[in-house]
Amino acid sequence: MRIACLGGGPAGLYFAISMKLQDPSHEMVVIERNRADDTFGWGVVLSDETLDNLAANDPVSAERIREHFAYWDDIAVVHKGVKTVSTGHGFCGIGRRQLLILLQERARELGVEMRFETDATEASIEQYRQEYDLVLAADGLNSRTRQTYAEHFKPDIDVRACKFVWLGTHQTFNDAFTFIFEHTEHGWVWAHAYQFDKDTATFIVECSEATWQAFGFGEMSQQESIAVCERVFAKHLDGHALMTNANHIRGSAWINFPRVLCERWSYENVVLMGDAAATAHFSIGSGSKLALESAISLANCLHSESSMQAAVARYEEERRFEVLRLQSAARNSTEWFEQVERYLDLDPVQFNYSLLTRSQRISHENLRVRDPQWLESAERWFQTQAGNPGSARAPMFAPYKLRDMTLINRVVVSPMAQYKAVDGCPTDWHFSHYAERAKGGAGLVYTEMTCVSPTGRITPGCPGLYAPEHEAAWKRLCDFVHTETKAKLCAQIGHSGAKGSTQLGWQEMDAPLADGNWPIMSASDLPWSARNQVPKAMDRHDMDRVRDEFVSAAQMADRAGFDMIEIHAAHGYLLSSFITPLTNHRDDEYGGSLDNRLRYPLEVINAVRSVWPAHKPLAVRISANDWCGEEGITPDDAVEIAKRLRDAEVDIVDVSAGQTWTQAKPVYGRMFQTPFSDRIRNEASIATMAVGNIYQADHVNSILIAGRADLVCIARPHLADPYWLLHVAAGLGDSEVEWPAPYRAGADQLQRLAERGEGWV
Repeated sequence: MRIACLGGGPAGLYFAISMKLQDPSHEMVVIERNRADDTFGWGVVLSDETLDNLAANDPVSAERIREHFAYWDDIAVVHKGVKTVSTGHGFCGIGRRQLLILLQERARELGVEMRFETDATEASIEQYRQEYDLVLAADGLNSRTRQTYAEHFKPDIDVRACKFVWLGTHQTFNDAFTFIFEHTEHGWVWAHAYQFDKDTATFIVECSEATWQAFGFGEMSQQESIAVCERVFAKHLDGHALMTNANHIRGSAWINFPRVLCERWSYENVVLMGDAAATAHFSIGSGSKLALESAISLANCLHSESSMQAAVARYEEERRFEVLRLQSAARNSTEWFEQVERYLDLDPVQFNYSLLTRSQRISHENLRVRDPQWLESAERWFQTQAGNPGSARAPMFAPYKLRDMTLINRVVVSPMAQYKAVDGCPTDWHFSHYAERAKGGAGLVYTEMTCVSPTGRITPGCPGLYAPEHEAAWKRLCDFVHTETKAKLCAQIGHSGAKGSTQLGWQEMDAPLADGNWPIMSASDLPWSARNQVPKAMDRHDMDRVRDEFVSAAQMADRAGFDMIEIHAAHGYLLSSFITPLTNHRDDEYGGSLDNRLRYPLEVINAVRSVWPAHKPLAVRISANDWCGEEGITPDDAVEIAKRLRDAEVDIVDVSAGQTWTQAKPVYGRMFQTPFSDRIRNEASIATMAVGNIYQADHVNSILIAGRADLVCIARPHLADPYWLLHVAAGLGDSEVEWPAPYRAGADQLQRLAERGEGWV
């Protein structure tokens, strides 16, 4: 094949090398607009896994690269004057210029032609496309090829919020990849520093846009800007200067990182690779990894498939998942640094943990494998903060107190509808269901949404708290749980609004009943869907009546013996319909601004708080994101909502999201709603519960110790296994968790099996 590689960076050079290794008869030419020794950036970070991949592909160049690597195993975080070091991370770095020199030498040995100082214009790119069998576009972040054929590649470029400048220094950071956070007169500034040869380290300086503007960096010369950075980090540089990138024609400039995604990576015989196709933020150090491994993949595909078209299709299929996975981790890491100022008041232990787990690629137990001593010290710190000094149990087993209610651990059984009530009255099903979960060891067990009136039910199978027989049935449950277990019980009370009078959950969700529908009401006369009833827009009389029904339900919950109540103001139900502008189209004092839309929900909350005993906690569940862009509730709005709830003496916010509008476009994934809890907790200064696709002990522990929530709700795992927490404890080797006395023989056997790495299944 005749192949033109546009771009002489790692992707283009290594692809040319890989093709020549597969078949020396290929005619390979690398076309680079800069000089041979021009480069942007200082050091490149690769993992041991990537080095192994390079060695398998080309042992010669891999060995030469290894000879120039600086290795380190530690990450150091300098915050509030405290240096926290953890080990077991396994990084290696090499100077980008050195890497290019080595790849250029190897390419020449294999017969690759290289043309430097040759710019590719739109016309020449099209000419290459006609002359060569394949054009590899590895022409970087600002790819002209991607721009030329943008209508086919369909790029999505998201310019991120922080400013950064890529510098170098002869100060050494041999012992660790080092993050340094410094508070200045204009705000926080931080550095990412790592060694890449015996004399030189990369030193990336980053800050928020607001801090950058306050310093006036935009009006400074390059040397003036560097002088300010030297002053900020003087005590970490030990007299060494910060150096600009003199080997690159652009030097070192402050920029915003652009996240590049492309819908397609190929157009006819043009294929994108490296930063031209997708970028990964420097904070996870995976850009060069993606480029080199993509080069190997495409070369292999071109020699294993029957046609170039099939090879390119397979290349995209193979690499897209890995690239998107790393981009997801990079996005998490990017957002953490963009929002880092919300975490800088955390204790250095918690701050360090938050930083290490920011991308969600490193879990709690993975940290234990890397550095068990440091993780144990962090667990002891967390338990001490929870009032349990001396303990090194996992964070999920730390106690937690809200008002006078003390939970034995941080695990919550989420409210999950059962649809088994009869005329609003809980049945033996509910007694059995909730009693089993309470025996299962969780600190707090929720009831499903319990409705404040017959017409406030979601379905005919939903339970209520509006009749004496309801109160009696719930009291029977509360008495049993308090007598036989250490669990606490929370009654979630709510009103269905426009989503009422619908079928049972295992029938057709949110669809109206075939017959026997009851009248419904909402903030405005907007039906949930075209098939649902048009609700009545509530008038003042309706609002007074429903408020009083919430008050009455709360009083019943207290008499029944519940330890806590939660007001459901999420998921499109009645109170939620007031909060979100998607369903609140009122033109009175209860519509319009966020303050107005919160007016009625706060009336209800205040009325309930006034009758709910002062020693018992009150929670509110909210939808922190309508998943409808700026038209609905956004995470910014959620922080403001949480502040109003805090001022209304709400003790904890149960942070959910979505289910408020049928056209929503949620972004699912592991712990996908936890970032909303994290933000509310650390910006609104109120306790939170995290929910949403949390199903492993690892998830729970990482959320808690990083300060992303105070309690963690586990939903479906508790449906599959009422004793989820007890089984998790056995797997973690925790023998302090308390089993019901009649079940202790089973606990002993399970713990012995777990110690031998065995189980019952």
